[in-house]
Amino acid sequence: MAPSTGMTKEQLVQLQQFIILCKAMPDTLYLPELSFFKDYLHSLGAKLPPQSEVPQEEASQKSEKAEIPKKEESVPEPMVDEDEEEESEVELDMSGVIEADTEEPQAMGDVSKVEISEEEMDQADDKRGEAQHALSDGDFDKAVALFTEAIMINPQAAAFYAKRASCYLKLNKPNACIRDCDRAIELNPDSAIGHKFRGRAHRLLGHFEEAALDLATACKLDYDDQANEWLKEVQPNAKKLIEHKRKYQRLHEEREIKLKQERIRKIQEEREKAAREARERSQEEGDGDFGGFPGAGAGGMPGMPDLSSLLSDPEILQAFQDPEVAAAFQDISQNPANFLKYQGNPKVAALMSKLAGKMGGSGGPMGGGGGFPGGPMGGFPGFRPS
Repeated sequence: MAPSTGMTKEQLVQLQQFIILCKAMPDTLYLPELSFFKDYLHSLGAKLPPQSEVPQEEASQKSEKAEIPKKEESVPEPMVDEDEEEESEVELDMSGVIEADTEEPQAMGDVSKVEISEEEMDQADDKRGEAQHALSDGDFDKAVALFTEAIMINPQAAAFYAKRASCYLKLNKPNACIRDCDRAIELNPDSAIGHKFRGRAHRLLGHFEEAALDLATACKLDYDDQANEWLKEVQPNAKKLIEHKRKYQRLHEEREIKLKQERIRKIQEEREKAAREARERSQEEGDGDFGGFPGAGAGGMPGMPDLSSLLSDPEILQAFQDPEVAAAFQDISQNPANFLKYQGNPKVAALMSKLAGKMGGSGGPMGGGGGFPGGPMGGFPGFRPS
């Protein structure tokens, strides 16, 4: 007499369904909840198929809710026009743009020096007066040196930095000018002259957007005809750059949407292909010892659902993410009689109720009145999902 397996015919049928599921969706074996089964297969020397890079959860979600993997080698990137892929050059009027200065930063003074005596203030003002005369005479290098002396005596005076910045503009040193204006605006955010000269320096470097912003701020703080003229000079280029960025920002967003839609479509096709292969395999294997029932679903069992309905049900997959449920089913898999311990567990009962509905447990051929005769996978009488 052949030894008994200790399993009912229904249990064996559902075991067969699980094997079909694993064949159709090999990634099922890599679910954390089935790690015990994977370890068992390894202990037998079984060779498992490699895990694909598409997460199991993604393959089970509906296409409109599917998340796009950050890197998906199995889903090719859709073709995108080269014009959309690379930004084209903007035609700008570059007349008046000069080469950037690369000299070492000038002395900036110790801004931590808070207390300035009246005597020091007088000394600094004297140096500033001398610097103004040198500036008027066109001796810009001497003016820079004298303004630097004034800054070292009184490093808290924003106007000294702004004045020295104007000298650097005359010397065609826009980067030095910008550094001084940055300090002037740091000490006095409402320094109109600091914004004015910094805007002009940006214009000389070809930074038209920054120039427009600074010059517009200068005019807002303290209107100046020269600042307004400089602003009008940079506005055409600044407008072109802003419109260019907006255009390619829109193209980039549209491209991202296309990529997402294409990946969702590929995932949906792969899922449908897997479900189709599962149905074909179940029909082929349904002619065995436990299949062949008329009107049967996957595996030939009357009332059994299509495997794709289980694979696409996010509630079932989500339930197995619960460690408590996973532990319970692992315990049951080791000894089906252990199911009796979990009949009062609402989480396990909820999942069994869901499975019962999928497998015909509610008034179907596998059980009547919403019960699940035979327990999980067809083994224990008396279970009633709560």
